[in-house]
Amino acid sequence: MTRATSSAPSQRMLRVGEQVRAAITQVLQRGDVRDPLIEKTVISISEVRMSPDLKHATAYVTPLGVKDHDVVIEALNRNSKFIRGRLGPHLRQMKYMPDVRFRDDTSFDNYKKIDDLLRSPEVARDLSAEDGEDDN
Repeated sequence: MTRATSSAPSQRMLRVGEQVRAAITQVLQRGDVRDPLIEKTVISISEVRMSPDLKHATAYVTPLGVKDHDVVIEALNRNSKFIRGRLGPHLRQMKYMPDVRFRDDTSFDNYKKIDDLLRSPEVARDLSAEDGEDDN
């Protein structure tokens, strides 16, 4: 009997991803990472995606108040082994401690583009034209 495959993450992957996100957040908030760039930057972790075997975690982060996100992402990836070591007490229930990779979260940029598009004069004109048709 073959098992159906899907591209959607399983409930377990989502649950573990949320636990890893919370653990990484605690490590960064406590200031355990002794990198000057990471210490002085406020970092928002929006999501952690786990691999199906739960051995790899990809954390999507947004450094707040920083123009060049790549420098902060590079610093986080440089310290990823140290961060992985600090996750142990928070994730004791896991059989394997996941390797953590950090990626820039571009979803906020996408949301801003959509918001700008919805606020554009062309869309407002089209919406007002539709409202006028409903009155007839």
